[in-house]
Amino acid sequence: MNTLLPTSIVGSLPKPSWLAQPETLWSPWKLEGDALAEGKQDALRSAVQEQARRGIDVISDGEQTRQHFVTTFIEHLSGVDFDQRETVRIRDRYDASVPTVVGAVSREKPVFVDDARFLRQQTDQPIKWALPGPMTMIDTLSDRHYRSREKLAWEFATILNQEARELEAAGVDVIQFDEPAFNVFFDELKDWGVATLERAAEGLRAETVVHICYGYGIKANNDWKATLGSEWRQYEESFPLLQQSIIDTVSLERANSHVPLDLIELIRGKKVMLGAIDVSSTTVETPEQVADTLRDALAFVDADKLVPSTNCGMAPLPRDVALGKLSALSAGAALLRDELSANAR
Repeated sequence: MNTLLPTSIVGSLPKPSWLAQPETLWSPWKLEGDALAEGKQDALRSAVQEQARRGIDVISDGEQTRQHFVTTFIEHLSGVDFDQRETVRIRDRYDASVPTVVGAVSREKPVFVDDARFLRQQTDQPIKWALPGPMTMIDTLSDRHYRSREKLAWEFATILNQEARELEAAGVDVIQFDEPAFNVFFDELKDWGVATLERAAEGLRAETVVHICYGYGIKANNDWKATLGSEWRQYEESFPLLQQSIIDTVSLERANSHVPLDLIELIRGKKVMLGAIDVSSTTVETPEQVADTLRDALAFVDADKLVPSTNCGMAPLPRDVALGKLSALSAGAALLRDELSANAR
């Protein structure tokens, strides 16, 4: 992709109200059977059209065909019992009822590959697909089989690599691994977190991204952020390790966050997918605000390695707000692009 400052969203967009409950994270489907399958494809097609219409360069599925960014993948694996549920603490922040690992985990068949193939048919632009990262997967489960977070993470890394290779073969240009757990479990991050992520990305020719954020704009996450003080330095733990890793691009949350910009220096040489849209606010940014956020980062990342993005997924937002934020993202990137080309003359 030759566009300077190519725009991309991190993950989810709100689903249409006829498919799922609006402004609700992980809302149950309103359709079933064949109607649900058709509805998911209609929603995905709409998400593609909205992104293209609003100037987004790297098109994603908006996670229209999945309820949850982690468990929808896990649902398709064997060894996990969704009827046997336990309440666990997720990301050390909030309690959730989660499925249980009861036997050896394996992937009997592709999970998202048909959806990715359908996405590929909808657009000639580069496409991106997001998968949960190994550490975030194990943090969203109760494990009664391996009884070792590390062992289970390595198993999931192998499964993710199988899926990622088939997504690549289906025409996916960018494969993103979501690892919000990297901002929480620093000892595991260093011991095996980055290593399992690299295993998941092993052998891929597609561009690889790791997305590390402070979570959706939901109350539990916003309350946690309020305790983090005037400087959020969590990235200081992961960035030096990721700078040495095989991952091509590091995605981080910047808009309205207290992340010191100079931390980006720790991933010098990597592409930086910079969150310039706040997903915990219903206020739509102005193009100038987006351009300011992006411009500030240029002290620490070269323009040809900067990918303007959203902080995180936008599933819980009102649909018109999310779409307005897409327009602001592309308009802000265009402002800075024009500025840079004028300065280069």
